[in-house]
Amino acid sequence: MKQIRTAEARGHANIGWLESYHSFSFADYYDPEHMGVSILRVINDDHIAPSGGFPTHPHRDMEIVTYILDGVLEHKDSMGNGSLIRPGDIQHMSAGTGVRHSEFNHSHSEPVHLLQIWLLPNRQGVTPGYNQKHFPLSERRGVLQILVSPDGRSGSISAHQDGLLYGTLLEQGDSVSHDLAAGRTAYLHVARGKVLINGETLSAGDAITLSDEPTVSLTGIDQAEVLLFDLP
Repeated sequence: MKQIRTAEARGHANIGWLESYHSFSFADYYDPEHMGVSILRVINDDHIAPSGGFPTHPHRDMEIVTYILDGVLEHKDSMGNGSLIRPGDIQHMSAGTGVRHSEFNHSHSEPVHLLQIWLLPNRQGVTPGYNQKHFPLSERRGVLQILVSPDGRSGSISAHQDGLLYGTLLEQGDSVSHDLAAGRTAYLHVARGKVLINGETLSAGDAITLSDEPTVSLTGIDQAEVLLFDLP
């Protein structure tokens, strides 16, 4: 089964320093038909103006992944972490029993474009944790590279959740595929460009959910950057 969600169908908010597109219900955007897919609860496509950002705020019992497309994001949290997150970096935070953090555009002149991803944890009340790792974009060209997993396989970031997150960059004509085990669901978000996924053409901001299909096939049409979630 295939279900396509176009970029234009997403929720949208613009508060000046932040313009955000919500793949699933979030904040003031509520759509009971789009509350998430499996354990994937949030994908926010955020554009943060120079020097803009989220002041300190709390989270708990959520696995949070930040994926930078352009610019530099500055992070600080109540665990004592302070970092800059750039394209190629994957940041993961286990909110667990509770954590407070802030996120700001590090630049006074250039915007930041990022994806904020929330995954439901496989157990609650864990000790909060932080991890950040650089995955060179060159190593994702023409291959599906695993970025986040439950067990840190193949050099990925380990998170308290039961999904697998892969990333790929596809030039025109590049093809990759992913075998989907029985009972698993694939959710693919196109971050940039244009790509053919199981016979469907998708562009930046579009997404597709695939279930009961043993193989996910992707072919680049126009310099595509794609995230693939393998979900329980």
